[in-house]
Amino acid sequence: MSVFSTPRRRTTAAALATATVFAALATVACSASASSSASGTDTAHEAVHAKKPAAVAQVSGKARISYAYSPKDEIRFSVEAQSAPFSRPVGEFPMGMPTDARGKVTIYHWSPGKKEARRGEAAVDCLVTGGDTATLTAVVTKSQDPGEIGTRMGFSVRTGGPGKGRFGFHWGVSNLDVVDGKAVMPHVGTCMAPAPFAPVAEGGFTVKHAELPPLPAGWPGREH
Repeated sequence: MSVFSTPRRRTTAAALATATVFAALATVACSASASSSASGTDTAHEAVHAKKPAAVAQVSGKARISYAYSPKDEIRFSVEAQSAPFSRPVGEFPMGMPTDARGKVTIYHWSPGKKEARRGEAAVDCLVTGGDTATLTAVVTKSQDPGEIGTRMGFSVRTGGPGKGRFGFHWGVSNLDVVDGKAVMPHVGTCMAPAPFAPVAEGGFTVKHAELPPLPAGWPGREH
């Protein structure tokens, strides 16, 4: 099983669904804000709070993982990622997304059966955390196969070393679709990844959680 994903397909449904979800979130946020103002929240306190720097979600570390379907292979991942909200303008979202991120993922896979080593690098474009777990995606920038450049990959991480830490990668157990009766590997959307299914065998990762930031004024779907 390859460390890298192959064929991609575009869908417009994902973009429409994203716009709908964030529009709903914006409406809820606006209602909450109006309620807070009506209750007489202290203006000076709000001003001080607004000056506090926003927390930054981060994932860092490197590890060798144990992959159940290639138990003899040496598979290593290295991750350095941090959130950078609203930094990647795209399509209908000229301000970017609250889950925008930057950083790098490196991949190494040695297969003793094939006597082959594969290496690659990918630039992080999305990150979201929940406690000690994170999902992130990254777009391939370096690969031994030129055809893989530009492919987005999905990863997941759970804080810890051997015995607790875990790592997931989208092509290992998921991301399967059926088109015209044939199984295909579809395009990976931003921040889409399976649960971190593979145990850390050596090394480890650290996830620093941060809540998603509020939507800025003028963001699509936000009217208040």
